[in-house]
Amino acid sequence: MRNKSLLTEYNVLDNEKVTKIINDYEIFSDKNLLDELRRSILENIIDNKLISDKPKDEFINEEIDRVLNGRDLTNLERSHIYNMIDNEINGYGPLNELLNDNNISEIMVNGPNEVYVEIDGKILRDETVSFINSEHILRIISKMVSPFGKTIDSSTPMVDSRLPDGSRLNAIIPPLSVNGPILTIRKFKRNINSIDDLLRNGTLTRDMAIFLECAVKAKMNMIVCGGTGSGKTTILNILSNFIGEDERIITIEDAHELSLVQKHVIPLETRRTNYKSDTEVTMRDLVRNSLRMRPDRIIVGEVRGKEAFDMLQAMNTGHEGSLTTLHANGGVDALNRLETMVLMGNMEIPVPAIRDYIKNAIDLVINVERLTDGRRKVTSISEITGIKDNEIVLKDIFTFKQTGLTMNNEVIGEFKKENYLPKVYEKIKNRGYDMLDTIFKKK
Repeated sequence: MRNKSLLTEYNVLDNEKVTKIINDYEIFSDKNLLDELRRSILENIIDNKLISDKPKDEFINEEIDRVLNGRDLTNLERSHIYNMIDNEINGYGPLNELLNDNNISEIMVNGPNEVYVEIDGKILRDETVSFINSEHILRIISKMVSPFGKTIDSSTPMVDSRLPDGSRLNAIIPPLSVNGPILTIRKFKRNINSIDDLLRNGTLTRDMAIFLECAVKAKMNMIVCGGTGSGKTTILNILSNFIGEDERIITIEDAHELSLVQKHVIPLETRRTNYKSDTEVTMRDLVRNSLRMRPDRIIVGEVRGKEAFDMLQAMNTGHEGSLTTLHANGGVDALNRLETMVLMGNMEIPVPAIRDYIKNAIDLVINVERLTDGRRKVTSISEITGIKDNEIVLKDIFTFKQTGLTMNNEVIGEFKKENYLPKVYEKIKNRGYDMLDTIFKKK
């Protein structure tokens, strides 16, 4: 059930479907009765953990009758209550509907009656979804993270995890969160699986797609950078599709969300300390360990700290074709952050040596942005050409430039191939990939 303003603004559904959904939401003439039914049944079935040998359908219907205590419900109202309870037992409660809605890219729960969703880059409050109380939110969070061996409580009040479909989950609770449990879910994009999907969405051009395909196959080391929600992981996932089936791939992530199509993939995931006092295993530990696992490719979901040095070391010592993402607002910012991360490792390496290390390790930097209209674009593909005046030089190969906005606030812009023959052109060609000849014609 979506709220009326959301449906009206985005015209997601036709009038007939809109009417049906609104009617479904308004089936209860007494909203207090709906809240009372939900609270009573959930507290009895879920919170008290009652066990019954009866079939689930019979058990739930008996509970509804017990709470109703003689009051009548229409068939539609009864079906609505039944589905609500079924979602609590077999799913993720009030979030089930949002998780199944392909129009929603992000879900944000700020409180029992404060749920926001993101659609087409716009954040809207969804007034049709609510929780009973903060304990209800906490129970749903625990249900989501427990299958992955993670817990959330006062001793571990913050957790990064995932859902079985690859959606990313973050939760934070008191005492760190002042106003109660906060849950954020970035949904896995089921409808974007290949470079063709990016072409259809206008994320990049055909020439850019061919170039990236050749670069991955020729084992160029690449960083995908961008801001929060820009689509870095989606781009990384799609680039990984070009890796050969005969290669051994090791992925390293804080919360496993990459979905590679190859058969020989070894996914590794970090572990934080918890109430059991399990030893923490960091990204750096996993990057170091991966070097002993005979990898053909190392893919780091996102480099954030001291593991940056070990990743660069791997790239510089024969582990070519490595891929990673990095949170940054552009290619230059990405390289500056990478330099800072290496310094965080207390390796006592001079800054000029770090820059030289980065120059030798990284071939390409891909920047992706979420524009003001919510669409994602690859705004630049650049290569490192050297060091000048003690600074790493980054040269653009492809760019996207915004030129204006339409009356509907949609971004107007154009992709451009720079008048420049990149250094990686010869490297890619020397490795047997000559598909770039039509793109970079020598004059």
